[in-house]
Amino acid sequence: MSPELHGTSSAPDADATARGVYEELRAADGGILDAGALQRRGFSGKLGEAVANDVEGRLQILVGLGLRAELGTEALRRAGAAAARAAASCLTLVIDLTGIDLEGVSPLAVAQATGEGALLASYRFERFRSEEEGPGLAQIALTGLDGAALAEGARRANAVARAVELCRDLVNTPAGSLTPRDFAATAGEVAAAAGLGIEVLEEEGIAGERLGGLAGVAAGSEAPARFVKLHYEPEGAPPFTVALVGKGITFDSGGLSLKPANSMMTMKTDMSGAAAVLGAMSACAALGVGVRVTGYLPITENMPGGAATKPGDVLTIRNGKTIEVLNTDAEGRLVLADALSLAVEDGADAIVDLATLTGACVVALGMEIAGVIGNDDRLISKVRAAAAAAGEALWPLPLPPAYRRHIDSEVADMKNIGTAGQAGALVAALLLEEFVGDVPWVHLDIAGPARSEEDDGYRRKGGTGFGVRTLITLLEGYEPLGGVVQGRAEGIEVLR
Repeated sequence: MSPELHGTSSAPDADATARGVYEELRAADGGILDAGALQRRGFSGKLGEAVANDVEGRLQILVGLGLRAELGTEALRRAGAAAARAAASCLTLVIDLTGIDLEGVSPLAVAQATGEGALLASYRFERFRSEEEGPGLAQIALTGLDGAALAEGARRANAVARAVELCRDLVNTPAGSLTPRDFAATAGEVAAAAGLGIEVLEEEGIAGERLGGLAGVAAGSEAPARFVKLHYEPEGAPPFTVALVGKGITFDSGGLSLKPANSMMTMKTDMSGAAAVLGAMSACAALGVGVRVTGYLPITENMPGGAATKPGDVLTIRNGKTIEVLNTDAEGRLVLADALSLAVEDGADAIVDLATLTGACVVALGMEIAGVIGNDDRLISKVRAAAAAAGEALWPLPLPPAYRRHIDSEVADMKNIGTAGQAGALVAALLLEEFVGDVPWVHLDIAGPARSEEDDGYRRKGGTGFGVRTLITLLEGYEPLGGVVQGRAEGIEVLR
């Protein structure tokens, strides 16, 4: 759990107080600093630095804001995180925002960004510990700006942080404690609390709806699959729907194409896409999202049981297309194919899917940047802008039609893997494109940033909740595209 955040026009007594300092060692609030003493302690005001002094039993923390000219909402998130980390042993913290006045950024946005960083950095996952690490921060107060802006900024930061926390909790939970049945039950609890509609398909329903990709991946597991469909429809919503699709493999052994042991160690996180969709939708009502949203969550394990799909088997997806499965460890694209098909049938204006889909994307972009691929430049631009505002790193990858030959099959419409060692992330996306028709669609390959191997800023080791804030930001400002692709984003002109 993370602390509770609130905004107040007058600073309450607290165990710790934090204020900002620019890289030139100028206090944001105009106060006097002992520059020599700070430099001797190695503090220069660079973004994310923090130095604390104990004054009569209370911590006084200075937090680096970096260069004044470069200060923005993402820097404020990182500064809020630094303040919370410096006060981690305290119960209460006040963050003084006096003097933080950014051109083009409202006081509300200043408060929200700072609060998000502080809350996300304070997150802990202690469900399976016999003893807690310590009391930790329980209350964080923002002060130093207009009272109404502080209160609303804090309210919004709480809503966003709780959504990310939900995603992180799901991703961090061991697969033995988060079976597809457990995930669906959690989704039901979240839906009830957040005012969402929910439909859950069990085994018979999955078969009845012809979800052949999901059923094929689930065949080797003793834990039955689930397909969860979530609905958010605010009063007075315009007549279009944004579809969010999340890969929900609660444990990926690789199936009969078994992974090496070391590669399985973090495979409880292979449902990060589904967790991000559930997290984002849990905050829609609290944040006043004004568009209809439908979430599609195909949830299953991928296991090597006696009934498992075998290399060479052919699966029929919901839209009737067939896939030859040559590697059962390329399973995410199979379950997503069914979900994308349903989103198209339901008449989505646009589709965004999130999936820990390919190791190839990690090779290309590392552990902190997600790949973004799509069939419509307008939607790609919207998603990239939302990610930039949310502070989540994306990089565009091409969708070259010439590479479609990589998934040509001898016996089916396509095969589920391409040419070994070549363009794995792009080929996976080309397969997904087969199931979106002419609906604007963006695919986020979050295989890298869905998990962190270390604490860094407001990211915590383990599940990061990547994608939740991008989706929320996208939905809050979404304008319809008309439901038809305009301008395929091929990315590379020389391929024919």
